[in-house]
Amino acid sequence: MRIVLFLATNLAVLVLVSLVFNLLGLEGILAQNGVDLNLGPLLIMCALFGFGGSLISLFLSKWMAKRSTGTQIIEQPANREEQWLLDTVKELATEAGIDMPEVGIFPSESSNAFATGWNRNKALVAVSAGLLRRFRPEEVRAVMAHEIGHVANGDMVTLTLIQGVINTFVMFLARIIGHTVDRVVFKTERGYGIGYYVVTIVTELVLGLLASWSTSCSTTTTTT
Repeated sequence: MRIVLFLATNLAVLVLVSLVFNLLGLEGILAQNGVDLNLGPLLIMCALFGFGGSLISLFLSKWMAKRSTGTQIIEQPANREEQWLLDTVKELATEAGIDMPEVGIFPSESSNAFATGWNRNKALVAVSAGLLRRFRPEEVRAVMAHEIGHVANGDMVTLTLIQGVINTFVMFLARIIGHTVDRVVFKTERGYGIGYYVVTIVTELVLGLLASWSTSCSTTTTTT
């Protein structure tokens, strides 16, 4: 339900942006300067790629997290510590009203934990071996409660869809800027010249980094 509502909201935003561009006559202004862009279809294309990439990342998030961190899922507890961790997460999940997530430990000396997954009832929470060694049981419980809170609130879905909006507008603005520079500065009359590709790539990198920095405070990873 959260995905449907958020997608509907973002669709409304895209429609509003398109209307604003039409009211401002941006397409006509660009055309007067030799920039022949059809902004409506361009915005739709960028939205499809922007949201499509984010949603694919969301659905593959558990698999990618396991692969990238080397997380070992606790199927059968090998010791008392793993049993305690499973029991703690199960208790916290019950209190939060969600199904028991997968629980894992990943090899890292840093004190770190994360939560991921496309569905609050099909999530993964993992903790580093370093955190388990350094933290007292009540501190580990607090970290796990924090991660379970992310799962219960659907934060992974929210952040993914926000990233979809960011991807859309980064791609959209980068192509407008690239096309404008290609036509006005490099004087390319037809098709896409080298200026378009260079400027588009550089602009996407710069805008993408700025967007990542601006959202870096809102993550589902806890590091101490």
